Amino acid sequence: MNILFIGDVVGSPGRDMVSAYLPKLKEAYHPQLTILNGENAAAGKGITEKIYKQFLELGVQVVTMGNHTWDKKDIFDFIDDAEHMIRPANFPEDTPGTGLTFVKINGKEVAVINLQGRTFLPPLDDPFRKVDELIEQAQKRTSMIFLDFHAEVTSEKQAMGWYVDGRVSAVVGTHTHTQTADERILPKGTAYITDVGMTGPYDGILGVEKDAVLKRFLTQLPVRFEIDKTGRNQLNGVLVTINEQTGKAQQVKRIMINDDHPFFG
Repeated sequence: MNILFIGDVVGSPGRDMVSAYLPKLKEAYHPQLTILNGENAAAGKGITEKIYKQFLELGVQVVTMGNHTWDKKDIFDFIDDAEHMIRPANFPEDTPGTGLTFVKINGKEVAVINLQGRTFLPPLDDPFRKVDELIEQAQKRTSMIFLDFHAEVTSEKQAMGWYVDGRVSAVVGTHTHTQTADERILPKGTAYITDVGMTGPYDGILGVEKDAVLKRFLTQLPVRFEIDKTGRNQLNGVLVTINEQTGKAQQVKRIMINDDHPFFG
């Protein structure tokens, strides 16, 4: 089972990269399941129903979210009907949406979980306790479990990787918009990467126009952050190969597409 995960899609530059390169990635790697983090897809904060449906039309089967889940208020009008979207499962009880979904592929199921870290982010429910509950629930149906852990701090992400090693197939970190080069398979068979990176502007700072960010650092004055739509773009992702019988990861491969790392697939 090949699973393709595309890192945080930022604004229209990110959506354009998904549109341009997802067909090429599918042709090159033949993923049976494609997952994408879409919490920044609408102008850098949140997602709309139109964008969500566009992702599905492009062949994305699951859209995960994060701390910007609620930034576009119309999400409350469609999230409960969005069968292919999950938001962090450790949001408070009775929050709209769900944090776990199952995708059936060729008669087999893959469970996809979305959780959010707590360090330097809003104080949600404990993701470590919550993941125990969700793994137990998922294991009743499948051995293939994929986790998007949307968190700020490297140590919290690494801790989650070690905590669930051998109990899930893969843990991929999102949120920091900078791809890390630490992809590995942990000793008990869980694929891990601290952060998949982002899909969107390549010449900005975390996807934002760099001049505004520099002004903020230089002056400490409030500035308006806008998505960089004038420079080059990038796509970051990861491909995980999972044994369908055991649920253990067999391979993990980083994907980075930009002007310095052209795609030759």
